[in-house]
Amino acid sequence: MNIASAFADLSKDEIKALLDGGTLILHSITRPLSADHPVTRSAVLATFKFATPAFGPDDGECDSPQFEANPVVSAHLGIPCFARALKADGTVVADFSAGPGEREIKLAETSCTPNYPSKIVSMQIKPVGDWPERPDYFFSKPRPGYALPKVP
Repeated sequence: MNIASAFADLSKDEIKALLDGGTLILHSITRPLSADHPVTRSAVLATFKFATPAFGPDDGECDSPQFEANPVVSAHLGIPCFARALKADGTVVADFSAGPGEREIKLAETSCTPNYPSKIVSMQIKPVGDWPERPDYFFSKPRPGYALPKVP
Protein backbone atom coordinates (compact mmCIF):
# COMPACT_ATOMS: atom_id res chain seq x y z
CA MET A 1 0.00 0.00 0.00
CA ASN A 2 1.20 3.48 -0.82
CA ILE A 3 -0.67 5.76 1.54
CA ALA A 4 -1.37 9.47 1.10
CA SER A 5 0.87 11.53 3.40
CA ALA A 6 -2.14 12.98 5.26
CA PHE A 7 -2.94 9.48 6.56
CA ALA A 8 0.60 8.13 7.06
CA ASP A 9 0.30 7.94 10.86
CA LEU A 10 -2.91 5.89 10.87
CA SER A 11 -3.14 2.20 11.66
CA LYS A 12 -4.43 -0.38 9.18
CA ASP A 13 -7.82 -0.49 10.94
CA GLU A 14 -8.12 3.32 10.87
CA ILE A 15 -7.38 3.31 7.14
CA LYS A 16 -10.06 0.68 6.60
CA ALA A 17 -12.57 2.85 8.49
CA LEU A 18 -11.73 5.84 6.25
CA LEU A 19 -12.94 3.86 3.24
CA ASP A 20 -16.53 3.44 4.49
CA GLY A 21 -18.74 4.50 1.56
CA GLY A 22 -15.66 5.32 -0.53
CA THR A 23 -14.51 4.04 -3.91
CA LEU A 24 -11.80 1.77 -5.29
CA ILE A 25 -10.75 2.65 -8.85
CA LEU A 26 -8.75 0.19 -10.99
CA HIS A 27 -6.09 1.61 -13.35
CA SER A 28 -3.91 -0.04 -15.99
CA ILE A 29 -0.63 1.81 -15.54
CA THR A 30 1.96 1.42 -12.80
CA ARG A 31 1.27 3.25 -9.57
CA PRO A 32 2.38 6.85 -9.21
CA LEU A 33 5.34 7.37 -6.88
CA SER A 34 2.92 8.08 -4.04
CA ALA A 35 -0.81 8.42 -3.48
CA ASP A 36 -0.23 12.19 -3.29
CA HIS A 37 0.49 12.27 -7.04
CA PRO A 38 -2.37 12.44 -9.55
CA VAL A 39 -3.07 9.61 -12.00
CA THR A 40 -2.31 11.19 -15.37
CA ARG A 41 -2.03 8.52 -18.07
CA SER A 42 -4.71 5.97 -17.35
CA ALA A 43 -8.40 5.67 -18.00
CA VAL A 44 -10.52 4.12 -15.27
CA LEU A 45 -10.89 0.38 -15.92
CA ALA A 46 -13.54 -0.27 -13.27
CA THR A 47 -14.93 1.44 -10.17
CA PHE A 48 -16.01 -0.40 -7.04
CA LYS A 49 -18.04 1.36 -4.35
CA PHE A 50 -17.26 0.34 -0.77
CA ALA A 51 -20.20 -0.47 1.48
CA THR A 52 -20.47 0.90 5.01
CA PRO A 53 -18.55 -0.55 6.77
CA ALA A 54 -15.97 -1.02 4.02
CA PHE A 55 -14.43 -4.13 5.60
CA GLY A 56 -15.81 -7.08 7.49
CA PRO A 57 -13.85 -9.27 9.90
CA ASP A 58 -10.49 -10.49 8.57
CA ASP A 59 -10.23 -14.14 7.62
CA GLY A 60 -6.69 -14.39 8.98
CA GLU A 61 -4.70 -14.02 5.77
CA CYS A 62 -6.78 -11.60 3.68
CA ASP A 63 -8.82 -8.55 4.50
CA SER A 64 -12.52 -8.78 3.70
CA PRO A 65 -13.64 -5.78 1.64
CA GLN A 66 -17.36 -5.24 1.28
CA PHE A 67 -18.65 -3.59 -1.88
CA GLU A 68 -22.09 -2.42 -2.91
CA ALA A 69 -21.60 -4.50 -6.08
CA ASN A 70 -18.96 -7.10 -6.92
CA PRO A 71 -18.57 -7.76 -9.84
CA VAL A 72 -18.98 -4.41 -11.58
CA VAL A 73 -19.09 -3.66 -15.31
CA SER A 74 -15.72 -2.53 -16.70
CA ALA A 75 -15.51 0.82 -18.45
CA HIS A 76 -12.30 0.44 -20.50
CA LEU A 77 -9.95 -2.22 -21.86
CA GLY A 78 -6.74 -2.89 -19.96
CA ILE A 79 -4.77 -4.99 -17.51
CA PRO A 80 -5.17 -3.78 -13.90
CA CYS A 81 -1.91 -2.71 -12.28
CA PHE A 82 -3.04 -0.66 -9.30
CA ALA A 83 -6.15 0.60 -7.57
CA ARG A 84 -6.67 3.97 -5.93
CA ALA A 85 -8.86 4.09 -2.83
CA LEU A 86 -10.80 7.25 -2.02
CA LYS A 87 -12.87 8.34 0.95
CA ALA A 88 -16.58 9.01 0.41
CA ASP A 89 -15.76 12.72 -0.09
CA GLY A 90 -13.24 11.93 -2.87
CA THR A 91 -10.05 12.39 -0.82
CA VAL A 92 -7.29 9.99 -1.92
CA VAL A 93 -6.39 7.57 0.87
CA ALA A 94 -4.03 5.01 -0.69
CA ASP A 95 -2.90 3.11 -3.79
CA PHE A 96 -2.87 -0.70 -3.83
CA SER A 97 -1.17 -3.13 -6.20
CA ALA A 98 -3.66 -5.05 -8.35
CA GLY A 99 -3.53 -7.92 -10.81
CA PRO A 100 -2.15 -11.46 -10.98
CA GLY A 101 0.65 -12.69 -8.77
CA GLU A 102 1.46 -11.49 -5.26
CA ARG A 103 -0.66 -8.34 -5.37
CA GLU A 104 -2.81 -6.69 -2.73
CA ILE A 105 -5.92 -6.87 -4.89
CA LYS A 106 -6.55 -10.08 -6.79
CA LEU A 107 -9.18 -10.15 -9.54
CA ALA A 108 -11.04 -13.06 -11.09
CA GLU A 109 -9.94 -11.88 -14.55
CA THR A 110 -6.48 -10.98 -15.84
CA SER A 111 -7.82 -8.03 -17.84
CA CYS A 112 -10.81 -5.72 -17.98
CA THR A 113 -13.01 -5.54 -21.07
CA PRO A 114 -15.63 -2.82 -21.63
CA ASN A 115 -19.18 -3.91 -20.78
CA TYR A 116 -17.99 -7.15 -19.13
CA PRO A 117 -17.78 -7.85 -15.40
CA SER A 118 -14.68 -7.40 -13.26
CA LYS A 119 -14.63 -9.09 -9.86
CA ILE A 120 -12.33 -8.67 -6.89
CA VAL A 121 -11.76 -12.09 -5.30
CA SER A 122 -9.38 -11.08 -2.50
CA MET A 123 -7.66 -8.12 -0.93
CA GLN A 124 -4.66 -8.10 1.37
CA ILE A 125 -3.49 -4.72 2.62
CA LYS A 126 0.29 -4.81 2.86
CA PRO A 127 2.09 -2.07 4.82
CA VAL A 128 4.80 -1.42 2.21
CA GLY A 129 4.00 -0.90 -1.47
CA ASP A 130 6.80 -3.02 -2.91
CA TRP A 131 7.07 -5.37 -5.86
CA PRO A 132 6.89 -8.81 -4.23
CA GLU A 133 8.14 -10.66 -7.30
CA ARG A 134 11.15 -8.32 -7.74
CA PRO A 135 12.37 -7.11 -4.33
CA ASP A 136 15.91 -6.95 -5.73
CA TYR A 137 14.76 -4.32 -8.23
CA PHE A 138 12.35 -2.42 -6.00
CA PHE A 139 14.68 -2.06 -3.03
CA SER A 140 17.64 -1.03 -5.19
CA LYS A 141 16.02 2.26 -6.27
CA PRO A 142 15.69 5.42 -4.16
CA ARG A 143 12.18 6.00 -2.82
CA PRO A 144 10.74 9.17 -1.27
CA GLY A 145 11.38 9.24 2.46
CA TYR A 146 13.99 6.45 2.39
CA ALA A 147 17.78 6.60 2.42
CA LEU A 148 19.63 5.87 -0.80
CA PRO A 149 20.83 2.25 -1.19
CA LYS A 150 24.27 1.51 0.22
CA VAL A 151 26.90 0.37 -2.26
CA PRO A 152 29.31 -2.27 -0.89
